[in-house]
Amino acid sequence: MAKSEIDILIKQIAKLPALGTRSARRIVLQLLKNRQTQLEPLIEAMQNLNAHIKTCTICGNFDTSEVCSVCADLKRDAKTVCVVQDVTDLWAMERAGFFKGKYHVLGGVLSAIDGVLPQDLNVEALIRRIEADEIKEVILALPATVDGQITAQYLISKIRPLHVKVSTLALGLPVGAELDYMDDGTIEMALSSRKEI
Repeated sequence: MAKSEIDILIKQIAKLPALGTRSARRIVLQLLKNRQTQLEPLIEAMQNLNAHIKTCTICGNFDTSEVCSVCADLKRDAKTVCVVQDVTDLWAMERAGFFKGKYHVLGGVLSAIDGVLPQDLNVEALIRRIEADEIKEVILALPATVDGQITAQYLISKIRPLHVKVSTLALGLPVGAELDYMDDGTIEMALSSRKEI
């Protein structure tokens, strides 16, 4: 019975990004050896997170309130919105600490292969935000991949008629790169060197 429960936990952990079965086994073994100092606090933290986590009703970030701390921060530039593919990209931008505007999480990028269509993304909410909040600039911080560029072109076609400045990250991001894997200096350079499109 216990082995079965251990195997189930190993399989669940192995499903996480950048982890395989071998890493999952080591993690589970570490947790089992240190139940009071690691396993029990981890269980408590995960249950607490599960009970309190919410998706921000404005940008799509994760937080413990309906409006995330970034959107609630009155010191940030509310007229500049940085559009990112996913929450991990938002966190990467925040970790770098250079962007002082607000965010909008698309929830993915357009993909013919994966069947991701415009209605599958958080595009209409972005358009409503631009109009309602009188946004002055939209920065497209999407991956430098084919799907990322197709998504950027689609967004430009939707945003341009609203007479809003649209820019994209420039120098520093290699083609095929994702924000979550970039160092802070690279993100700063790309953000400060953005160009209007």
